[in-house]
Amino acid sequence: MEQVIPGSDVAMSGRQETFSLEAWQQAGKWFSYEGHAMFSRMGGQGVPLVLLHGFPTASWDWSRLWPMLEREHHLLTLDMLGFGFSDKPLHYPYSIEDQADLIQGWIEGLGLKQVHLLGHDYGTTVVQELLAREQEGSLSFGIDSVCLLNGGLFPEVHHPLFIQKVLRSPFGGLIGRGLSRPVFERNFRRLFGPRNPPGRQEMEDFWHLLNYNNGRGVLHRLIQFMEERRCHRNRWVGALQNASQPMRLISGSADPVSGVAMARRYRELIPDPDVVCLRNVGHYPHFEQPWDVFSAYRAFRKARNC
Repeated sequence: MEQVIPGSDVAMSGRQETFSLEAWQQAGKWFSYEGHAMFSRMGGQGVPLVLLHGFPTASWDWSRLWPMLEREHHLLTLDMLGFGFSDKPLHYPYSIEDQADLIQGWIEGLGLKQVHLLGHDYGTTVVQELLAREQEGSLSFGIDSVCLLNGGLFPEVHHPLFIQKVLRSPFGGLIGRGLSRPVFERNFRRLFGPRNPPGRQEMEDFWHLLNYNNGRGVLHRLIQFMEERRCHRNRWVGALQNASQPMRLISGSADPVSGVAMARRYRELIPDPDVVCLRNVGHYPHFEQPWDVFSAYRAFRKARNC
């Protein structure tokens, strides 16, 4: 099944209900993981929906979608280790497996028995690892449904930006620490579609999150997840192919990194694929067109009765 939704201007109305970065931080809760301080947000009521953010941003990516989802769901999100307001230890062995350990332990610590998962970019890979663990019987909770936004689900059709490639190089540490705001903005803006690029204040907020707790100093370590995707491709693609729960991919078609080619590959490899394509929307559909993403997500949950 595939749907194509033209980019709409209705999504702009969602911005009136969103959170400032300061308000987002002030409403957060903190917990400890391996001795490190972790930032999280919770809200709403109903069946738990866990939101997992992408690289190199943070849970604040969900701020525009949050007020819409909060009316019908018990929302949980966090800044993964090395991201946003959470700690960013310099010499930590960052990995997708470890981030999945973090999410699994957090959900189990909260005593949740069933959750829905919504992931973007880096978060989609964490979702894939959690699905693999569920299929192996190593989770104490069930995953009721999975929704994926733009991410590198299939490494063979992932097209990283040049700045991402150099961050993975032997000089990545120097590149990350020396990353200037103009270079960051120029590359980050390329990820967005033509209709709703981030404004000046939004770029200021993204830059602040990146720099918080010396975040530029760990970029070269975090970005090794792209190599992990290649090494664990069979496990993580297999987790999607073997999933028994309802799944939907919501894809911004103007994404230069994981857009049209990724959606096409999803349709080729996933049994009975459920894909919604958003035209003129880039790599951050939930930030660019939150109303369209909310509508597609709500329709998915209702159609699958989950």
